[in-house]
Amino acid sequence: MKTFFQKYKHSLVLLYGLLYMPWFLWLESRASLPYHVIHMGIDDRIPFMEIFIVPYLIWFIYVPAVFIYLFFKNKGEFYRYCIFLFTGMTLFLVISTVYPNGHLLRPASFERNNIFIYAVQFLYRADTATNIFPSLHVYNSIAAHMAVAYNKRLGSSFFIRNISRLLMITIILATMCLKQHSAADVISGILLGVLMDQMVYRTDFALLRQKAQQRRKKTKKGVVI
Repeated sequence: MKTFFQKYKHSLVLLYGLLYMPWFLWLESRASLPYHVIHMGIDDRIPFMEIFIVPYLIWFIYVPAVFIYLFFKNKGEFYRYCIFLFTGMTLFLVISTVYPNGHLLRPASFERNNIFIYAVQFLYRADTATNIFPSLHVYNSIAAHMAVAYNKRLGSSFFIRNISRLLMITIILATMCLKQHSAADVISGILLGVLMDQMVYRTDFALLRQKAQQRRKKTKKGVVI
């Protein structure tokens, strides 16, 4: 009988957490140091809406749920999902290291008291308003939805595909309506997500290698000795 590791050797990718978490916690420890303030004019026009704490928190289930599903169901797509996630997450760490950033968008006080406001207050205490560019909430939501959409089983389900799309869109809106991110963070997260979608899912690297090999062969044949 195969052991868990023998059956799921792709679990080795989880070692990425040994790089990401210490680096991220170190960045968070610098929250009190000077940083570049990220701001766009549209940020001041976006209203604070505490109800968006719901999709914002669902993100912590949504992204790992896709990860776990692909881990057990499709190793090839699992690797693609990890490449998508880890590339953006690493770029985020590098940018936050060389370009310390943050925002000043959070409300100083709240006009209402309800369970959603309490959840937002808890979020503000747990998460600093620094290291925000690009938005990982946005980027990873796009990664999760793309993984769902390209999966034959999940993507073929009208219900699952559209629930995933709805989650992605509401999470993206939540980052701004909760004043967790500037529109600049969101735009950069979307652009990076679109770029990675092109590279991870829409580019056939095997075909590109085949064409490159064919060109090399033709070049060799055309050389006069």
